[in-house]
Amino acid sequence: MSSVIFISLLLFVFVPYSFSRESGQPFCLRAPGPSVPDEDEDEAEPDSIRKSFLKCLPTKSPEPDPSWDSIVFSFAANPSEYTQTLQNRIKNRRFNVTNTPKPAIIVTPKKESHVQAAVRCAKQLNIHMKIRSGGHDYEAVSYVSSEKTFMVLDMFNFGAVDVDIPTETAVVQVGAQLGALYYRIWEKSKVHGFPAGACPTVGAGGHISGGGYGTMIRKYGLTVDHVIDAKIVDVNGEVMDRKTMGEDLFWAIRGAGGSSFCVILSFTVKLVRVPEVNTVFRVQKFGEQNMTNVIAKWQSVMPKMDNDLFIRVLLQPVTVKKEATIRTTFMALFLGDSNRLLELTTKTFPELGLKKEDCFEVSWIQAALYWANYDVNNTKPEVLLDNHSDKVKYLERKADYVQTPIPNEGLLEMFKKLNEVGDIGLVFNPYGGKMDEVPADATPMPHRAGNLYKIQYSVNWEEPGPEATDKHMSQARAMFEFMTPYVSKNPRGAYLNYRDLDVGVNSGDGFNSGKVYGEKYFKGNFERLVKVKSVVDPDNFFRNEQSIPTMMKTNI
Repeated sequence: MSSVIFISLLLFVFVPYSFSRESGQPFCLRAPGPSVPDEDEDEAEPDSIRKSFLKCLPTKSPEPDPSWDSIVFSFAANPSEYTQTLQNRIKNRRFNVTNTPKPAIIVTPKKESHVQAAVRCAKQLNIHMKIRSGGHDYEAVSYVSSEKTFMVLDMFNFGAVDVDIPTETAVVQVGAQLGALYYRIWEKSKVHGFPAGACPTVGAGGHISGGGYGTMIRKYGLTVDHVIDAKIVDVNGEVMDRKTMGEDLFWAIRGAGGSSFCVILSFTVKLVRVPEVNTVFRVQKFGEQNMTNVIAKWQSVMPKMDNDLFIRVLLQPVTVKKEATIRTTFMALFLGDSNRLLELTTKTFPELGLKKEDCFEVSWIQAALYWANYDVNNTKPEVLLDNHSDKVKYLERKADYVQTPIPNEGLLEMFKKLNEVGDIGLVFNPYGGKMDEVPADATPMPHRAGNLYKIQYSVNWEEPGPEATDKHMSQARAMFEFMTPYVSKNPRGAYLNYRDLDVGVNSGDGFNSGKVYGEKYFKGNFERLVKVKSVVDPDNFFRNEQSIPTMMKTNI
């Protein structure tokens, strides 16, 4: 999930939902146990990179600063601080094991000049830089590298949110988490919100820059549709805003992440209006045969329904009275009161069987708590400021787009496969509404009109060790392969904030292998992104396993 893509990605971006056959309840991941990092492989001088970096920083900073030593950590010099800093924002335990590659140093900048000097020194010393904000990237590309020696620029100190209601804007630093963004808006207005993800611990930098979405996607589109300015540090260590970076780069960082182009410091976003009274509900049903008609109807009517309504479908294998079955959960946000909602569902989606007692009228901030799986009646909004409220597990996620309704017989086969696979769940997120109105090339994120809904494949597990990991990864891949006939094709679309290295990685040949994953994430926008990259970062300094390549051959 950084001024990279920092990725985030979830929840909604990542809404990182977990499924288990015993409980079956989805939840927003609520921190991993310690894993001792390996010492630097340079036994003669295990702290040489940190020392070189500290020697370089004062020479590259635009201003004098006595605090360099307090923001650069290595395991050799300050193991406690290093380990705590590294692990505090690891959101996937798959990447917190002994053999996980560890950064040589971690730099935790507190102001712009720190970032400027860090970029300049990493470039001069030829150290591969990873950039992290929230750590919700599913494949850990913001803090793990395939390159032997690398560093992490951890932006968590850039956590301020400045809300200005008269202009209906907010300046959101990249290390701020979504929960803090929602809380700071709520502090100043009860009729404003922002259309971002449901998981409060997702970092704003990765979520926004990757084209994050949430429960208001049908009403207001994506996060990037509301970004009106940004502040960055470019490959030369210069601070720029929208005017000085130019429209091409500003376009690129609104949906293709920041990690391919620069370090993002903050976004200026336009807030959206929300009603004082909103409605949420969660309706659960069991079985397969009876549910095919309900889901089939959801597929046909949901993309065309009132844009104020978002109904997510969660399909998960559970055990009821010792029998394996599928639980279908319909979870919703409606921007309005329950009477209007019931009029709408009774007329257009009676198969849902929604009743008055299923509905809860809430404020927008209470809706945010509800979607983060808190008890809205007994939870204060201040919990959204807790940066470590999520329970971290081993996990895997994948994504697909559905453009043609899955027929009833296909739904029945899908239910059968879910029970066969055992632990994986599916999350259907409806499109339509605003998503049909924004052109595919308005931002790098092209998956707009023509999609009925997006699928998230979700599996979490508790057991450590490679056997458990192989088992659950295989389940995710098997379900993903099974769904091939029912999802988008040529290319099969992928969603950047549900980072998935299975869709391709850069093998060192630059454009050629980059095109494999690039066209899945960005479709026809990929080549424009390559042109932007080739201009702003021709030497491919900002890179990761799925970054935008330059036109020339470059090694990752």
